[in-house]
Amino acid sequence: MSSLKELQDLIHEKYGIDPSELDPTTSMREKGLDSLALVEFLFAVEDHFHINLPDVDSNVDTLAELALVVDKVRAAQTPA
Repeated sequence: MSSLKELQDLIHEKYGIDPSELDPTTSMREKGLDSLALVEFLFAVEDHFHINLPDVDSNVDTLAELALVVDKVRAAQTPA
């Protein structure tokens, strides 16, 4: 199950960006999130999903990319 919807809700809650205005494949920077805001959002994502995002994946720029990373981390944590 993709985490995209939850990420859209989270970015709306934190920054007031309407999910319908943020295409999942568009850079979050284009909607006004600077580097600091993106880092804060990644921390919020970790808290929300109770995960730790790998540093190599901290350069994601779109919600679609972030959803793939979150889903990958969550799948790795799920017992087989």
